[in-house]
Amino acid sequence: MLPIILDIATLKALYADGNLTPLDVVEAVIERRAAWPDKAVFITPVSDDALRAAARALMAAHPQPNCLPLWGIPFAAKDNIDVAGLLTTAACPAFAYSPTADATVVARLRAAGAIVIGKTNLDQFATGLNGTRSPYGAPRSVFDPAYVSGGSSSGSAVTVGAGFASFSLGTDTAGSGRVPAAFNNLVGIKPTPGLLSTTGVVPACRSLDCVTIFTATVGDGVAVRKVAEGFDATDVYSRRATWANLPVSQLRLGVLQGDEREFFGNAEVEKLYDGAIDAARALGATIVPFNYTPFREAAALLYDGPWVAERLAAVEGFLASNADDFDPTVRTIIEGAKGRTAVEAFNGQYKLAALRRLTEAEWAKADVLLLPTSPTTYTVEEMLADPIRKNSHFGRYTNFVNLLDCAAIAVPAGFDSHDHLPGGVTVVAGAFTDDALAPLADALHRALARGMGRDKTALLPEASKVPPAPDALVPIVVVGAHLTGMPLNHELTGPGGRLVKACRTAADYKLFALPGTVPPKPGLLREPGFVGTGLAVEVWALPAAAFGSFVSKIPAPLGIGKVTLDDGSVVSGFLCEAHALTGAEDISHHGGWRAYLASRA
Repeated sequence: MLPIILDIATLKALYADGNLTPLDVVEAVIERRAAWPDKAVFITPVSDDALRAAARALMAAHPQPNCLPLWGIPFAAKDNIDVAGLLTTAACPAFAYSPTADATVVARLRAAGAIVIGKTNLDQFATGLNGTRSPYGAPRSVFDPAYVSGGSSSGSAVTVGAGFASFSLGTDTAGSGRVPAAFNNLVGIKPTPGLLSTTGVVPACRSLDCVTIFTATVGDGVAVRKVAEGFDATDVYSRRATWANLPVSQLRLGVLQGDEREFFGNAEVEKLYDGAIDAARALGATIVPFNYTPFREAAALLYDGPWVAERLAAVEGFLASNADDFDPTVRTIIEGAKGRTAVEAFNGQYKLAALRRLTEAEWAKADVLLLPTSPTTYTVEEMLADPIRKNSHFGRYTNFVNLLDCAAIAVPAGFDSHDHLPGGVTVVAGAFTDDALAPLADALHRALARGMGRDKTALLPEASKVPPAPDALVPIVVVGAHLTGMPLNHELTGPGGRLVKACRTAADYKLFALPGTVPPKPGLLREPGFVGTGLAVEVWALPAAAFGSFVSKIPAPLGIGKVTLDDGSVVSGFLCEAHALTGAEDISHHGGWRAYLASRA
């Protein structure tokens, strides 16, 4: 029997044991979403027959369980993210269009074996943190239908919290990938801006938008993020990661103090925040009060400053011709940008720079900030009665994060004293601390956990536990028999290696099938001047103690050298001596070893 919450680690274990197939999971998804009473979750669900066909196609093309990183894992996409064959509406029917290609992140996830189940509801044009601003209805909290689900990624959070998607994609400009996580007992992964491509995403504030991930556990979210991330030249705001570390021991955790502790009268959420501080202290963090004022003032710029003009820039032409098709609150917010001047835009930039300089003094005190994800929640009725002011309450501790170029992970912090509604906390740190934040977020989640999503009794799987920060891990690029699901992959997993990401080489590499090797192996060779499309590879990380032993077992003509990846980074990896490739079959046109083997099946 499937668990209520379809966490990735559990599905992978069931697949590996032969107790489950992707078709079984799809049938459960079909049954669950049909039975769910809240019909505002999806805007465009994938049809039942198309879901079954997708599962069958995956099993036919890749029959070995877990041979792809997300083999048979169901996911949903917020309906401002393109999925080929499904309308993109941004929750505005008159705006709808039919994309011919997947958004970059969707394409990467599908290539990794994930199965999309539909497009989810949102606050129109991703403008809101509450989930009520949609003509398709207001998705509700999975714990009480009187309460908002959070937004703008409302339907995406509910699909995971209700148990019919293992993960979902949202977007986050002001907190839309974090607030719904808090309201539905989920994890929200908010990457560093530019880490995940936004090509194929309808913009809200294009310079700030992030694609985000909702999951049941931090480990699941990190696994999905590593598949989806990577530089994309078609996105002008995409960035090559320059990873930053955090202290493993004696971590300084910044917490709110004095008048900056604002919960808008919600003592229950305040208690949960204090409980999270106590849990972090018990985990070994040094608790440091800090001054939130410059962060709060930066947050205010997002809607009270000239950045609201960026929302107008995203839909200016459509607003001019279709103003009556906008949700009234969304229209009020976006039309509020009319008349903003270039002078105001520059003054806003100057003010943000000044506030960023003030935050440097606070970052000197703390390595990571621990904040309430949302200081309170409201019923749908309360939100509709005061839609702008009450929505702003949700963003008090989220709005600054993208403006100040931070990474963040939102985790559940337990339930109120009536065991009714959940609250959440978020860990925030500087750009490209995404990997370094994950062990802390996971440890905090496990210390505070009350189930996953709507299942308050579920135990967080040990298999999804995030290991300590990879200070002592050595990255290595593999191209053939050591890939996930391949015969020698156990040589990586056995000593504690972990998959960092799937990616491609730079364009000037060729791949050859080495004759007579057992198991069959390819040879990778760099040929300056050759212009290909790059070859599919995986980057793994091995414990330093195991790396030497692993390399010593590599048979000639293979060896370890430096491999340049498509994002420009250089990592140690498998290469082949040129003399051994004389007469070997050039299989570069297949794009990778896995595709070559599939062509011979």
